[in-house]
Amino acid sequence: MTTHRLLTIAGGAGVLLAGGAYVLATIIPLTFRDLFLSGTQIGDVSTNYIGTSDSCMFCHSDYDEENEPYATWNGSKMSMAGRNPLFYAQMTLANQDTDVAGNFCLRCHVPMSFVTGHASDPTGATLNHEDFDGVTCHFCHSMVDPIYRPGVSPPEDLAVLKGLTNVPRHYGNSMFVLDPTGTRRGTLEDPFAPHDSIRSPFHKTGSMCGTCHDVGNPAVSRQPDGSYRYNELNAPTPNEDLWALYPLERTYTEWKLSAFARGGVAMGGRFGGHNADVVSTCQDCHMPKVEEAQVCAFGPVRPGVRRHDFAGSGAQVLDIIAEFTRGDPSVSQYAIQRARAKAVDMLERAASLGVAQSGPWLNVRIINESGHKIPTGHIEGRRIWVNVRFYDAAGTLLREHGGYDNATAELDEHSTRVYEMHVGLSDYAASVTGLPAGPTRRMVLADSIPLDNRIPPRGYNYAEYFVGGAHAVNHPYADGQHWDDTRFNAPAGTALAQVRIYYQSTPKWYIEDLLVKNRTDHWGRTLYDLWTRTGKGAPILMVGEDFDMAAACSADWNADGFVDFDDLLAYLVDYNAAAMHADMNLDGIVDFNDFLEYVNLFNAPCP
Repeated sequence: MTTHRLLTIAGGAGVLLAGGAYVLATIIPLTFRDLFLSGTQIGDVSTNYIGTSDSCMFCHSDYDEENEPYATWNGSKMSMAGRNPLFYAQMTLANQDTDVAGNFCLRCHVPMSFVTGHASDPTGATLNHEDFDGVTCHFCHSMVDPIYRPGVSPPEDLAVLKGLTNVPRHYGNSMFVLDPTGTRRGTLEDPFAPHDSIRSPFHKTGSMCGTCHDVGNPAVSRQPDGSYRYNELNAPTPNEDLWALYPLERTYTEWKLSAFARGGVAMGGRFGGHNADVVSTCQDCHMPKVEEAQVCAFGPVRPGVRRHDFAGSGAQVLDIIAEFTRGDPSVSQYAIQRARAKAVDMLERAASLGVAQSGPWLNVRIINESGHKIPTGHIEGRRIWVNVRFYDAAGTLLREHGGYDNATAELDEHSTRVYEMHVGLSDYAASVTGLPAGPTRRMVLADSIPLDNRIPPRGYNYAEYFVGGAHAVNHPYADGQHWDDTRFNAPAGTALAQVRIYYQSTPKWYIEDLLVKNRTDHWGRTLYDLWTRTGKGAPILMVGEDFDMAAACSADWNADGFVDFDDLLAYLVDYNAAAMHADMNLDGIVDFNDFLEYVNLFNAPCP
């Protein structure tokens, strides 16, 4: 999309109401050509060859609820991807801002729509029961590695790839390749199956997961200086490499550039399932092994079978899906609740906590134990924060940082550190769209990243992550750092500090934004009502610790045991840097009022 053409478009179609709150017409009229990506296309594979998950139940269910493929997949976000109101509300806004954007969204979330052909309608209005089946058993087990490796890839893959007009050269953006015959592929040497099957090393790799879990906007390309620009209209992206596209999700890249992908990390059984120590692939964590189980009802008991849990961080979204599908006979509420419990368990394993005292300072360290950033995945809404409560010896609450009001669903963001990613519009994008430059909630139009302070995994290297579009922004992490430290000044009389790390994926601002900006269908209202009925996305506890604190003086800024001029100088350093902990009155702004409050502490006698 050239600047000149888009300025004309914005001037003619992008009519704004007062204050710029709503856009009354599509801002950028994308076409299907703009979103074209290599791989299997609509019409390449018949629905006669890719069955729904129901067809897998006959052999892969009703014999071992804890371990069988169907029961562990059923209820997961994979199985519910086509029934997710949050997804449809997001897709509506994407379609409002850019024509046909939904076609791109449907590739990952409703992949069967590329088999049924219903992805041709970017609104999702023509989706049917086959599409709603989500990321299905047969779909994944028909996937072919698009990059053929002689001596490794099944020989049958070569014919499939030769039959494609455009073969993907990268993993991501749902550039999947399906076997047009629907022949199942899996990891077993001897599957003992009544259907044709092919052993596929691809299904053991993180690259298979990367097919959908690296996402870049195909209409926004990276420039030589590292910035991003809109592409020419009505033409495919000039480069399908995910690292050349604006990053909407980089989970696969975050893992690929981590220590986990480079030989693995000994995690002492935190992830991986039965007898696991070193974990390396996505499957190690998200498809944990069991000691032994049957893959099908009539098959042999095998050691090290992987459960199809696919647990992530989606507990709050599963709450919404459960409420939305209540009364639907094709959906098991029991299965959703089991999947939710696994998601909470995964969140509880994803981080650990280190707490220490230095004078009046409580030092809180969050350690990322996962194989990617925390939080990771879809960049809108997901956040982690530190909650600290200081109590005196009588149990009276003296001060709270990062407080959350469950009734109003409001977080006190100013008094703590929140880990998240913000997207934005550059001056260039603002001139094209007619929208204000700076942080934006219009993800599909974004071309800049004002902030990404999410905690990286083991093996983080800034230079490598920069190339992959997954680097930290405006929050430095040293190479190798997979933790972050925040310090809090304890008030006088503190005897106990309660430290909690919370996760949330559906914050109030996000859900309200999807409601207010929706001007075309019911999904914004439907989502908001479901969110309200399911607890307003109440945060989930990841990890916590109660820490006994020794008496200290709050004015002892350098923690040397004395209150003197050096402390005043130390405070001024933080004050001039606008450091979060220099905000003495916790109003979110470091200003002269904070300096005066510190001076009062400095002049007051220590307890």
